Amino acid sequence: METVFINTPLGTAKIKGDENGICLISILQEGEISKTIPLELKSAVKEINEYFKGKRTHFTFLMNPNGTDFQKKVWKSLLEIPYGKTVSYLDLSKQVGDVKAIRAVASANGKNPLWIVVPCHRVIGSDGSLTGYAGGLWRKKWLIDHENPVKQQSLF
Repeated sequence: METVFINTPLGTAKIKGDENGICLISILQEGEISKTIPLELKSAVKEINEYFKGKRTHFTFLMNPNGTDFQKKVWKSLLEIPYGKTVSYLDLSKQVGDVKAIRAVASANGKNPLWIVVPCHRVIGSDGSLTGYAGGLWRKKWLIDHENPVKQQSLF
């Protein structure tokens, strides 16, 4: 298993994976940036950097997250949320197939091991509030704003 630490606008990202895919992307407050990038992690690093530069809206590298079948089902549903859009936890529960499973869906969302790539930050409260984000609500707001910047219109 290979690990790399890269700098992002939100802190140091830790990326772990091997030839079977990326299994973990997490955000740290700080950390030493890696001087070299293992071959198995190069495409993930490239795509994450492109995302932060505003040049990428979806990810194509091989992913291999560890979780229960239910968690993987929720994470797969998260991948269907379009870039720049948000859904509520209730909407996500309906998409998973059980409106009564909202707490289980929220729990699976919170255990997402692939920060940014599986866009759990796009899930908000039914009232539009930013709720429940393991990386901190300020990061969730930053990511939502990054994906949906308000375009200034020209007056002339």
